[in-house]
Amino acid sequence: MPTIVVEVMPKAELLDPQGKAVAGALGRLGQTQFSAVRVGKRFEITIDGPADAAALAAVAELADTVLSNSVIEDVVGIHVVEPAN
Repeated sequence: MPTIVVEVMPKAELLDPQGKAVAGALGRLGQTQFSAVRVGKRFEITIDGPADAAALAAVAELADTVLSNSVIEDVVGIHVVEPAN
């Protein structure tokens, strides 16, 4: 069964306090080569049947209406991950 992955990130113009906290922790750990971190969400939706255009369209609608808050987040990726055999 294929899995459809949806990636959601905070809008670029908004502050990301969780990302800022992670960036600060990296600096305290001596990882000074990283200048910024943004933290987002990843959803993995396993479907019965093929990951065809209709399934991707349904997931895109879910991503826009349920999985993300369009005021503060952008859906940045929707892709299919086929199971390893």
